[in-house]
Amino acid sequence: MVKLTERERILRTYRHQEVDRIPMLDKPWNGTKKRWYDEGMPKGMDWEDYFGFDRIIRIVPNNAPFYEQKVLETTDRYRIETTQWGATKKFFNELDSTPECLDFYYSTPERWEEAKQKMLVYQDKRIPWDFLKENYPKWKAEGRFLQLTVWFGFDITHAHMVGTENMLMGMIEEPEWVTDMFDTYLKTSLDLCQRILDAGYEFDGIFWYDDMGYKGSPFFSPNTYRELLKPYHKKAVDWAHERGMVTELHSCGYIEPLLADVVETGVEMLNPLEIKAGMDPQKLKKLYGDKLAFHGGINAQLWDDIDKVKAEMERIIPMMKEGGGYVFASDHSIPNSVSLQNMKEIAELAHKLGTF
Repeated sequence: MVKLTERERILRTYRHQEVDRIPMLDKPWNGTKKRWYDEGMPKGMDWEDYFGFDRIIRIVPNNAPFYEQKVLETTDRYRIETTQWGATKKFFNELDSTPECLDFYYSTPERWEEAKQKMLVYQDKRIPWDFLKENYPKWKAEGRFLQLTVWFGFDITHAHMVGTENMLMGMIEEPEWVTDMFDTYLKTSLDLCQRILDAGYEFDGIFWYDDMGYKGSPFFSPNTYRELLKPYHKKAVDWAHERGMVTELHSCGYIEPLLADVVETGVEMLNPLEIKAGMDPQKLKKLYGDKLAFHGGINAQLWDDIDKVKAEMERIIPMMKEGGGYVFASDHSIPNSVSLQNMKEIAELAHKLGTF
């Protein structure tokens, strides 16, 4: 088969069609990239070009309430600041560290009304117009796959605005508040995406983050998903399909109990198939491979042991690519324990196993 462009390769994978090789799409940590440069990857070279990976261009419209961002405290080790979503977080100076959530201003239905009114107001800064104008012609000429990131759902709301405990309690005790947040997030995000399309920019798909599980369990029952969140996932999928775009859901954690309902929304691709949380890519392929394409599923905890990760790739990739619909990646992202040499060998094997 002739060599495909990235856009052609990825779109055909969504549709379970024949490709020259499986797409390879992943995300290394900042510390990982620094390590690779320190170990000999040419300075200034994109890691995708060095290892022969594909890339996706994502545009993320900003539907935040624009809460005042202030630095409250700084030390040699961290800084504490407020975010545009009303959260107070401690950001550590170490590369690849996870911020600590300290407080959430918009944590009640009453304060949510403040945020809601601000989110509904359009401002030009919500869309990176200059960035689009400068780069879009180049992306199209290079055959890039272009996605719009839709900012809505359980994960985005609890992690950025109201806090996990407040969100989970709200799903039980105040479901109208929770669904109003889902609705407003989705409405404002899709409105911004539509403005981009109306300006003449063409996109291939939408993508959204909605981590619905942790180790061994979803955050909520299938019935709760069905009643509160599924309708908004379906609205997002329907919106994209009406405009000729494909759809991808990123959901970390163990979400297998929710997948029968997720599939009913019409979403085409699932990422990242988190092994350490309990997901089984081969089982999912057997259950849903005729309806879903899969992106990920190679245990990131093995990537620093080249023999173990190669064995895992040889076990997983041949079955996952059968019949199309598979994108090679780790089961979340590439940690900074992965050396340049290991990554070279992983990339070489992925190309070998993924070529048709």
